[in-house]
Amino acid sequence: MNKTELISMVAEKSGITKKDADKAVTSLLDTIVESVAKGEKIQIVGFGTFERREREARTGCDPRTKAQISIPASKVPAFKAGKSFKETVNK
Repeated sequence: MNKTELISMVAEKSGITKKDADKAVTSLLDTIVESVAKGEKIQIVGFGTFERREREARTGCDPRTKAQISIPASKVPAFKAGKSFKETVNK
């Protein structure tokens, strides 16, 4: 499913127009991205948690040349599914 299909499903399930659903979905996603980028944790009970995690610097291997390379520390977005989300997927 892509964003357009998600917007269509939200509009259909909620009984609102696609234009309003687009605004709602886009606003939600933008808010999540901005908050996680600031280092804030977003926890939606029953769905999951969005957060920023720190990756330490490490040594890797270039697959073409087999040479060792240094990978710098970085910040990455992470999502951990909630209990009811996991249970629904596992049924």
